[in-house]
Amino acid sequence: MENFEQLKGIVSQYLPDDVDASQIKMDSDFIQELNINSANLVDIVLDVEDAFDIRLENEDMDGMQTVTDALRIIDIKIAEK
Repeated sequence: MENFEQLKGIVSQYLPDDVDASQIKMDSDFIQELNINSANLVDIVLDVEDAFDIRLENEDMDGMQTVTDALRIIDIKIAEK
């Protein structure tokens, strides 16, 4: 859950005004539910790379539709280090 809280902190910085950080759940879809645009999604990916000291490839970014997807990819990348 520690990674979830860290990811939630990153994502919350990019939420539009009509979405509250309390709405970030494990199954939240970044674009459909959290209303994060593609430019901000790129910023989130860059912040995730820095925060977790990992590198994400384009295919990783394509697979990050939900918070759970992102956490799964983060866990895989950390394990590969």
